[in-house]
Amino acid sequence: MAEEFKRLERKLVYKGSIVDFYKDTIQVPNGNVVQWDFIRHQGAAAVVPVRADGKLLMVRQYRNALDRYTLEIPAGGLNGADEPTKDAAARELEEETGYVAGGMEWLITIRTTVAFCNEKIDIYVATDLKPGHQHLDEDEFIHVEAYTVEELCGKILSGEIEDSKTISAIMSYRAKYHS
Repeated sequence: MAEEFKRLERKLVYKGSIVDFYKDTIQVPNGNVVQWDFIRHQGAAAVVPVRADGKLLMVRQYRNALDRYTLEIPAGGLNGADEPTKDAAARELEEETGYVAGGMEWLITIRTTVAFCNEKIDIYVATDLKPGHQHLDEDEFIHVEAYTVEELCGKILSGEIEDSKTISAIMSYRAKYHS
């Protein structure tokens, strides 16, 4: 791979509360100069909460980008680029489900949209769950539901679950713990 790409300029177009949008000017290996979109995200963490009965806790919430409810694993953005993702996953677990984990183990790291965004999500498995209290943001309305791994795989294959982090997490969890 001797091809060389050279970023000539990165211009901030919009600074948002979750992402920043840039226009990059890139010189490609044949010498042409092109413009590419780039979205900077400070990262996120997600968690597969496993109850003592083996069922996984999921959150059903409205997603504006899709204009509908989705079924997902609990997740959220980091409170700063330096926040350890394990801490963020534990925080999101309690905020969204009301449970606290006695054990938290790294499962997988994903990059959600490598063509134009640097978002990285570290996904953990939470075990030894203890009930606590949900701490929802004022714009969050989350319903907690429990499913078996088999039920969730069925929802993935039927197209009900389309969220990439959730699909990656459930299939990785199944491969690691149910093979």
